[in-house]
Amino acid sequence: MAYEVSNLSPMSHRLQMEGRERLTVSGVEDVVRFDEGCIVMTTCVGSMVITGTDLHIGKLSLDGGELHVDGHIDSITYEESRAERGSLLQRLFG
Repeated sequence: MAYEVSNLSPMSHRLQMEGRERLTVSGVEDVVRFDEGCIVMTTCVGSMVITGTDLHIGKLSLDGGELHVDGHIDSITYEESRAERGSLLQRLFG
């Protein structure tokens, strides 16, 4: 009996920014919340927060894991999840 082993790589994460007006993010798993000043999403490498003004999601493809953002982008940050950090005692005596 023959079987195939799938060599599918995990979703890759990439940022492509054009000036401060356009951003393409790949590896997006979910958009947690968004408004004109902030977009919070879960990516394959952790949570990501984009802040700015007049932010708009131009295209969102969760199947392909791609997100396009238009507007004036002020910052892009990654955040650690609380579960990964552990409790205060675990971090002190870890």
